Amino acid sequence: MQRDFACLHGKRCAPAQRGPRPAPGPAADEGLSRRLRALACTAPLHDLDVRKANLAGEYTVYAMAEVALAAIDLVTLNMDFDTGADHDQIVARLLPRVAAQAPRRPVAEHERVARWVLENLINVGSVDRGFRAVYGTFGPDGTYVRRDYDFKLIEEVPGYGGSVYLRATDEAVNVLVGALDTDVTSAQIAAEVKLEVLISRGRLADAQLAAEQARYRTVQYAETLRKTLDATRRNVRAVDWLNAVPDMIAEALDHVADRYRHENAILTNIRKARDEAEEPEHKRRAAELVDIVKDCIRRHTQLQSRLLEAGPLFRAEQDRQAFATPAARTGLDLYGQLLAPLLPLPVEQAIRATDAFFAHGTGLRTPTSVRVGDLVDMLLTPPWSASTWAPRCPNPT
Repeated sequence: MQRDFACLHGKRCAPAQRGPRPAPGPAADEGLSRRLRALACTAPLHDLDVRKANLAGEYTVYAMAEVALAAIDLVTLNMDFDTGADHDQIVARLLPRVAAQAPRRPVAEHERVARWVLENLINVGSVDRGFRAVYGTFGPDGTYVRRDYDFKLIEEVPGYGGSVYLRATDEAVNVLVGALDTDVTSAQIAAEVKLEVLISRGRLADAQLAAEQARYRTVQYAETLRKTLDATRRNVRAVDWLNAVPDMIAEALDHVADRYRHENAILTNIRKARDEAEEPEHKRRAAELVDIVKDCIRRHTQLQSRLLEAGPLFRAEQDRQAFATPAARTGLDLYGQLLAPLLPLPVEQAIRATDAFFAHGTGLRTPTSVRVGDLVDMLLTPPWSASTWAPRCPNPT
């Protein structure tokens, strides 16, 4: 313990050297961790401009991060509650932006750039098609701990009839609105209050940006509900339908009702601003705002219908999964039934079980087909013996 008083010799003792103080704990370090995760979500976009030099050709003229942001925006706005965005349609809508960056380049190159950016956002070629970032936090004792942050930006999900759709993840939406792990409800309220203030002050350009961010939050709220319902269809026990989901549904219904009234009032003010505006630019901005807010109202109406269907869906899935006919044959747990019991055993004991398992588990062996010509040669060839190949001994006499 540090002391600063007169010692036994009557002299003033020098204060003991204090070591470095422990780093802040998790509570104080959470803000930095959130910023590090937010930075990690944008890293794949910056990496596109770094790796474009590896493409076969001259692609330095293209701003790949800008194309990537446009792709995320298109996927977010074109995906619905049940379906997502079409891959070819997103590429086609990206072509004008790519062509504007290099108008003298051929159309085939523009399409290649658009597809390359979209495939890198999906992270085609990786095992799980996701991204991983490593960041550090401090434990309660001040020790530095490295953590992995796994995320995806655009996912490929199966659709009806074997089709594949694209869906933007929460991390991708957070890249668009410049936030991470923000509460959707509070962010939606703040965005719409800001939108109402900007419209009342006539700042339609800023109001359009706020309206677009509010629409992103609506998409994010619907995506959270969709994932919950999908998890319920797979396994009803994996979702907390006792407390968490009912509270979320009740809160979401209140949220939709409030937002619906709020957005209708905003829509009335925007139409009034559009009709009273004299400058063509203000009229255009107001008309675009009308379309954005109407789309928000449509999405909230769709979200409300899905929220009302969540309860009956849970009860139907509970009955289906609880009273489903059990499988006639249970699957084999290789780890629990084979690997875990054999690991502590000696090799001479474990090899008996492994030989028996692989002998019966490999299935039948299909014999190789023999050509007729080879078969005839094999049958007509005289058998070889040791005497045939023995060297002839010279006459001993």
